Amino acid sequence: MARDQIDMTPLQSRDELVAWFEAGCKDPSEFRMGTEHEKTPFTLEGHRPVPYEGARGIGALLEGMKLLLGWEPIMERGNIIGLYDVTGGGAISLEPGGQFELSGAPVENVHQTQSELMAHLAQVREIATPLGIGFLGLGMTPSWSRADIPVMPKGRYKIMTNYMPKVGQYGLDMMYRTCTVQTNLDFSSEADMVKKLRVSLALQPAATALFANSPFTEGKPNGFLSFRSEIWRDTDNARAGMMPWAFEDGMGFERYVDYALDVPMYFVKRDEDYIDVSGSSFRAFFDGRNNNLPGERPTLSDWANHLSTIFPEVRLKRYLEMRGSDGGPWGRLPALSAFWAGLLYDDVSLDAAWDLVKHWTAHERQALRDDVPRFGFKSRIKDRYLFEIAKECLVLAHAGLRRRGRIDQLGRDETRHLEPLDRIIDSGRTPAEEMLDKFNGPWNRSVEPAYAEYAF
Repeated sequence: MARDQIDMTPLQSRDELVAWFEAGCKDPSEFRMGTEHEKTPFTLEGHRPVPYEGARGIGALLEGMKLLLGWEPIMERGNIIGLYDVTGGGAISLEPGGQFELSGAPVENVHQTQSELMAHLAQVREIATPLGIGFLGLGMTPSWSRADIPVMPKGRYKIMTNYMPKVGQYGLDMMYRTCTVQTNLDFSSEADMVKKLRVSLALQPAATALFANSPFTEGKPNGFLSFRSEIWRDTDNARAGMMPWAFEDGMGFERYVDYALDVPMYFVKRDEDYIDVSGSSFRAFFDGRNNNLPGERPTLSDWANHLSTIFPEVRLKRYLEMRGSDGGPWGRLPALSAFWAGLLYDDVSLDAAWDLVKHWTAHERQALRDDVPRFGFKSRIKDRYLFEIAKECLVLAHAGLRRRGRIDQLGRDETRHLEPLDRIIDSGRTPAEEMLDKFNGPWNRSVEPAYAEYAF
C-alpha cells in the first residue's frame, strides 16, 4: 500500500463500516484488475542489500524515478518513500527492507497489465542501472540474513518491527526478506464477493504451488518450496490465514467487519505521526476505549489503514486481493492476473471452480494450506493431489479467458499470458524444484547465479 488514507471523516456507526465495503460493488462492465508485485533490490557489484541513504541508495532511486515519471512524491518526515500517479492511479512504494513495489493502476485486461509491467521495468532499469542497482524476482532473499537488511524510514514499519516478535516466529522475515505478486479483482454484489472469496481462498494453495520459488535461506535450501508461504503460517495468526468462518452461513460484508473489528491494530496516524496502538483492537478504538487515544473515535482513514494491516490469504477491501503467491521473474507476473481473472471473471468457470471446492471441509482446506509450502504439487486434499487440482484450474482459467474475449493488437486473447503456468504444469514441477536442481547441478551449490538468472 503506497499511501496511508487521509479521509478524516469521523465514524459514527458500524453501518458505515459495512457501507465502506458495499461501495466497492461494481457493474461487471466496470470490472478492472490491478497487479501488485514486489522485487528485491541488490547491488550489481557484490549482490548486497541496498541501503536507503546515499547517492546510490533507495532514496536516490526514488528521486530519479520521480524526475523520470513526473509522479507525485509520497513523503514522510522529509524522506521520499514512494510515488503516486495522480492520473492513472498506479503507485510505487517501499516494503520494510527496501523491496520495491509497483501497485498497478486498475486496468481492463491482462494485456494492459503486461504493458504496464514492461514500461515500469524499463523505467526502473533506466534509473537503477547507473546507480549499480539490480532487482531480484524471487519470493525470498536467497542469501542475506535479517541483520544484513536495511530498514526503510517509514513510521508504520518501526511499530510493526517492535510488535511482530510478540505474535509469531517469522514476522520479521515476512517484513524484511519476502516478496509477493498479487492481483486485485472486483465483485458486483455481496453474494458475488462471497462466492469469489470462498473459491479463491480454497484454491489459493494451487496458486502458491504454481508460483513457489523461495527454497533458499541464507545460501542454503531451507526444506520448503515456498518458504515465503510457510512464513505466513507463523507471522501473526490473529490477522492471517484461511478465514474458515468465511464459508459459514451468514458470510457477507457484516461478518468481515466483525472480523476486522477484532483484529489487533498496529498504529493510528495523525498528521505525520504514527501512534503505536499495537495489540489493541479496532473495536475498542471504535468504542472510545483505546488507552493511547482515550475517548477518541476513529475516522474513515483509520478504518482503511487498519484494513491494510490484515493479511489473510485473500483480503477483502473494496475489491479482493489474492495474496498466496511468491514474487517471481517478470515473465511470470502477468500470469497470476490471468489465472485469477480466468477463474473469477467468467461465470461458467467460477461455477465450475466452486463445484471443485464446495465439498472441502475447513479442516481439509487448512491441511492443504499447511502442506503446500513444503510439498507443493504433491500436497493432497481428499483423494487428489494438488497437481491435479492446479491443472484443472488452469483448464478453467483458459476457458474463462477465451470466453472473456479480450483481444490484443495481434488478435490474441488473454490465454497467452497463462503460457508460463502451462509450462509449469507440463513439467509437473514447481519453479522451486527447478531452482533446486540448478543449485545441485550447474550452480555448484551456490545461490549466487540466481542474481543473474532471476534478475529483472
